[in-house]
Order: sequence, then structure tokens, then C-alpha cells
Amino acid sequence: MNAEPKLPTQAAVEDTATQALAEAMRTSFVVVRLLLIGLAVYFLCSGVFIVKEQERAVILRFGKPVGTGLEALRGPGFHWAFPYPIDEVYRIKAVKVQSAASTIGWYAEDARRKAAGQETPVNPTLDPMRDGYVLTGDRNIIHVRAILRYSIEEPLEFFFNHSNAYFAVTNALDNAVVFAASRYNVDDALRRDLAGLQDLIRRRVEATTARMNLGIKVQQVDLVTAPPRQVQDAFEEVIKAENKRGEDISVAQGYAAEVRSRAEGEAAARINAAQAAAVRFIESIKSDARYFSELLPRYQANPTLFSEWLQTEVLARALTNSQEKFFLPIRTGPGQRELRLQLSREPQKLKTTLTPPKTEGHQH
Repeated sequence: MNAEPKLPTQAAVEDTATQALAEAMRTSFVVVRLLLIGLAVYFLCSGVFIVKEQERAVILRFGKPVGTGLEALRGPGFHWAFPYPIDEVYRIKAVKVQSAASTIGWYAEDARRKAAGQETPVNPTLDPMRDGYVLTGDRNIIHVRAILRYSIEEPLEFFFNHSNAYFAVTNALDNAVVFAASRYNVDDALRRDLAGLQDLIRRRVEATTARMNLGIKVQQVDLVTAPPRQVQDAFEEVIKAENKRGEDISVAQGYAAEVRSRAEGEAAARINAAQAAAVRFIESIKSDARYFSELLPRYQANPTLFSEWLQTEVLARALTNSQEKFFLPIRTGPGQRELRLQLSREPQKLKTTLTPPKTEGHQH
């Protein structure tokens, strides 16, 4: 007889179900663990970012920069940050020198002609709706174009304290152009003191950006000024006249300097000659004084003898080159004396020896 199969008991069925459930739970835990590990790896890896060579990066944690000053800037290479929305990476172009161009003060130009290197045609009149200009201190109109070159020294202040820092820099430059032009007259702004106008614009930009805490450093200001093109010819004529005046003044100053130098030389020569004559005269007086001082004791000792000696000495000097000398002593006795001089005597005859000329005979 065949035996009937035994049916599993209730306990066996429950035990099998429990084992299957436990196996399923273990499998689920492994899957969940793997998912968690994968999510953790993804979470960590998703925060890795690369900063390129021409970039700098700032990590914003809940909207605020991580770090202060230059420490907040991440240089080229691999970096890590918490994924969004905890951290956010803000990338900055690492350009050392930025530039900004003034948007006011220059006349309207045709972009296509400018790109082709051509000059925009001159309108008959200046159109204030299209052409930019500034007013000088003497109420003249000129065109001014300024290029500002600057570096960002405080990136956090520049990028995070202003909604558009580049626009703020341009506004500061435009303000400086208008301010500086109003402090100059037209001739100085166009030709005479362009460097001074340029320096005033630079100092104005520095003061304005410092007050706004933009965190930049001004490197250079390039400036171009021009008169209104409608009156360019008149300005050129004025320049030519001023140049001619300058040349004439220079020639006159040169001639004046030459005359002054010559007069000063002649004056110096005359002064030197007068001083030399004065020295000689003073020395002569001193010599005469010494001479008379030496003769004074002799005169005081015997005036009569001294007078005769002095007279003899003077006559000797006076008659040195005389052919004939006559000496008339003073008569001391009574009576008069008659003096007879033979004048216009016959001149002495010169003795000459005449030798008869020799005659030469001819032989035949």
C-alpha cells in the first residue's frame, strides 16, 4: 500500500517564511548600505571643482565668502566645497589689469567706418543728442575720451559689495572727466597742460572709488582731447598764430639777451678799466706822498739849499735833450743887468768833399 504524503506543519511554514523574510531583509540592508555609500561618495565627489589657470574662485557658504581678503581666493588646481545649496562656487577671471572707457565726452562715431579705419563725416552742427562733449572752466566745448586701467586689489569688495562693480568704475571715470574738464580752460585742456588734466582725472577716480569701497588700484589713465570738429579750422589758425607769436617772442628774447650780454660785457670792461685807473692813480698819489714825505725833512733843514737843488734837478730833466743851454743866475747885487741873445744865427755849413767823376778813355 502506498503511504500518503505528509503535509508541512504550520510551524514549518512559518519558519520558512521567517527565513525568506530575513534573507530579503539582509539583501535590502546590503542594497541600502551600498546606496548610502554611493550617495556619500557622490556627495563628496560632487564638491570637487577645478580652477583653471586664468581663473580664481570664491566659495560662498550660505551666501557668504569663505575666508577673508586674498585667502578667500582659490588659485588654479583642484578644490573641494560642499555641494549646492550649502556651498556655491563663484568664478572670477584672473585678469591682472582691467580697463574701462568713458561713455561721455566724445562725438558719435560710425562703428563700421571706425572698424575700417575711416573718419566719421563731420555734421554741420554739433548734435547734443548724439555727440558727447564736456564744458571747460571758461565755458567752451571740447571732446574728451579717457581709458582707465586698474587692478582689482580686493576681489571680495569688488564683486560682492556691489551689484555691478564694472559699471560703478565706469561711472566714477565719467564723473572724473566732467569734474576735471570744468577746472581747466580750453587751451590748457587741449594743448598746454594735458598731463595736468590727465593727473586730475586719475586722482578724482582714486578718491571716488575709495569712497565707494570698490577695492581697486588705478594703474594709468590714457586721455585724448579734441576741439569740436565743426570749428577745427579755427582752432588750427589760433594754434598757428600762437606758434608764430612764440617764435617772435623767442627771437626778441634772444636779441635782448645778446644786447644785454654785450652791454654787460662793455660795462664790465669799463668798470675794470676804471678800477685799474683808480688803482694806478691811488698808487701814484701814494708814491708822490712818500716822495714828498722823504723830501720834507731836507726842506725843513735848509729851504734855500733845497730849492736850489730841486731847481737844478728839474732843469737837468727838462734840458736833457736840448742842444744849447743858457743858465741865468739870479742877480743879488744892486743895479740892472743887460742880457743880449743872438737869435737866428747863421747855420753851420756842412763840409762836403766833391770828387770829380772819372772818365774812361777809349782805345782805338
